[in-house]
Amino acid sequence: MRRMPAAAGDRRGARGRAAAASALARLASLKAPAALTKLAKLTTLTALATLLGGCASAPLALDRPVVLLGEVHDNTAQHALRLAALGALLERGARPALAMEQIDRERQPQLDALLARQPPPDAATVAAAVVDKSWNRAFYEPYIALALRYRLPIVAANVGRDEARRVMREGLAAAGFDAAVPAPLLAAQAHDIEQGHCGALDAATAQRMALAQVARDQFMARVLERHAARGVVLLAGNGHVRSDIGAPHWLDAATRARSEAIGLVEQGEDDDGHYDRRLVTPRQPRADPCAALRRPGAPAPRPAA
Repeated sequence: MRRMPAAAGDRRGARGRAAAASALARLASLKAPAALTKLAKLTTLTALATLLGGCASAPLALDRPVVLLGEVHDNTAQHALRLAALGALLERGARPALAMEQIDRERQPQLDALLARQPPPDAATVAAAVVDKSWNRAFYEPYIALALRYRLPIVAANVGRDEARRVMREGLAAAGFDAAVPAPLLAAQAHDIEQGHCGALDAATAQRMALAQVARDQFMARVLERHAARGVVLLAGNGHVRSDIGAPHWLDAATRARSEAIGLVEQGEDDDGHYDRRLVTPRQPRADPCAALRRPGAPAPRPAA
């Protein structure tokens, strides 16, 4: 992973800590989608104290040149832990690329133009321009703020809706992806998609949607391989960082050997995914997103990951 000279890192240290502290404080104050539990608040404060105090025994440390950092998208405590871990990595002198599922690849030219501006824009401006409104941008602005502070490349790591729909209609090869998908992998993806949609999807639709998920994973793997030499951190849902069926499956052997896939899963969550490392966090309070759709007797869906 590319590192700045120690002197340069020291000059930016205080400013970096201040930026991360502000970002973490904003995360801790978020009320959407629901107020944090006391335990989640404690986790957030622990993450903040870890970063600001330079504690060596961080609850989440990023040690590999290529990191796939999972999330349950709306879990505030997880975002605080991940932000603290990224801030600590930067404090140690690393300068990885920041790859984000939350930015579709067709937005990369717009993103590059924004980052080239002088003076550079703030994180809110960047997020508003390139992060789709379907995401809670407030969760991702703090990562962008750190990237701007430390002048990290920010890389779009997702396939957009139009491209995903084309894959569903015409197949992976038609959009330039590898169509040689192992049947068990595709079946596992389709199963997870059915669960995530409350059992309301038919098998054929879930299978087509699984192809789009594979396209996203393959593109994320390409992004990681392209930036592996300098180091790269991918922010993505747990489904994408699963080592058994997600983006790690599509990495070349050299990149995979230098990578770590970290799943951040919620306490009590029925997550049977494989990860290189698993961190269990408090559950984010949320309403059942599928209460109106669930068939009688069908299990509750896992939260989006």
